[in-house]
Amino acid sequence: MKQLHKKFTDYQIKELITRYLKKKMARKYIQEILGIKKTRFFALVKRFKDDPENFSISYSRRISTRKIGPDIEKNILKELEIERDLIKDKDIPIKWYNYSYIKDLLEQKYGQKVSLPTVIDRAKRNNFYFSKPERKAHDKEILTNYPGELIQHDSSHHQFAPYASDKWYLITSLDDYSRLILYAVLVERDTAWEHILALEYVLLKYGFPLAYYVDSLSIFRFVQGRDSYWRNHYKLTDEANPQWKQVLDDCGVKVIYALSPQAKGKIERPYRWIQDRLVRTCYRENIRDIKKAQLILNHLIQQYNYRIIHSTTGEIPYVRFQRAIREKRSLFREFTIRPPFKSIKDIFCLRVDRMVNSYRKISINSLELRVPSAPLHERIQLRIIPDKESGLSEVRFWHESELLGIQKVKNSELNLVHF
Repeated sequence: MKQLHKKFTDYQIKELITRYLKKKMARKYIQEILGIKKTRFFALVKRFKDDPENFSISYSRRISTRKIGPDIEKNILKELEIERDLIKDKDIPIKWYNYSYIKDLLEQKYGQKVSLPTVIDRAKRNNFYFSKPERKAHDKEILTNYPGELIQHDSSHHQFAPYASDKWYLITSLDDYSRLILYAVLVERDTAWEHILALEYVLLKYGFPLAYYVDSLSIFRFVQGRDSYWRNHYKLTDEANPQWKQVLDDCGVKVIYALSPQAKGKIERPYRWIQDRLVRTCYRENIRDIKKAQLILNHLIQQYNYRIIHSTTGEIPYVRFQRAIREKRSLFREFTIRPPFKSIKDIFCLRVDRMVNSYRKISINSLELRVPSAPLHERIQLRIIPDKESGLSEVRFWHESELLGIQKVKNSELNLVHF
């Protein structure tokens, strides 16, 4: 018999059964998540209906107050003290104790299994506890019916590693239907190029979605007045269409903008769960390097996507996503390179238009480049692909749907600092 108590909490099972009783979720989907047959499912439903307050999937024990060993007690208090230090530090985005995190940490770090009520009990006994403000009614909802119908894309700026000297940005992409996190990367600077790399990863792996949903950050949307100074002084091009959006235009993917921060905030963010645990883990492991923090983030994304039942959908994101794919309900379209482009480099790139002078040269940020096959006194487009590791950018010259040539140029000479 499947030992549900080892993989799911009482709260998760209650949530699923409640959704079933309210006819918000089909029985077969719950059975698929739990990995149980129909007979056991209805047995769980009966137990819940008979006594919903005391319902539990844990094995009943004759001794109601089980004692824990001194080593476990010591580690619980040790981790609670660390939590208190985090909360006291005003520069760290941690405001509450996370007892579930401590429970998981005891098992992963010390190999000690302990129940959540035990952790909470020790917290209350030792003054590591205070009540959270009452939550508003949970009115979040899924806006879409299919994977690929809407991709939520965002970046957040926090002190994710308390011992690091700088704050970092977390760039994320999430499928609205399944709540599967498709992309999550920490970066030191929030640039158009970093967001183009996010597009490249998602579109190559999953295909073209129907639409992206973003806020009005200047990387995503040009707003006259707000962005005029920046455009006139820093942009490679005078076009008002941001570099990030030009990539999606070439791919035939539309962009939907949140009209206000409040509108963007109405869409539920699982990022809160990830950010909370990322900060706590980086603090405990004394992380100062962004690459090491990324390894921790990767582990958390794995947990979230494949193990956690989402509070809104009532399903594990990966299970929900894959079931829709099997049922052929996905709106992701196969990625293809559309003519006249020759390579993905012609799509996932920075773009700039320049006039060819009488010497068949173009000028970009005081750097002159010779383009032998370019037509005189005509505008050509440069499609630029920077590479951080080599310090070089590949510049591809285009004119009227024809690739004129390719050159390698130092990133420093192109002055791509604002991208």
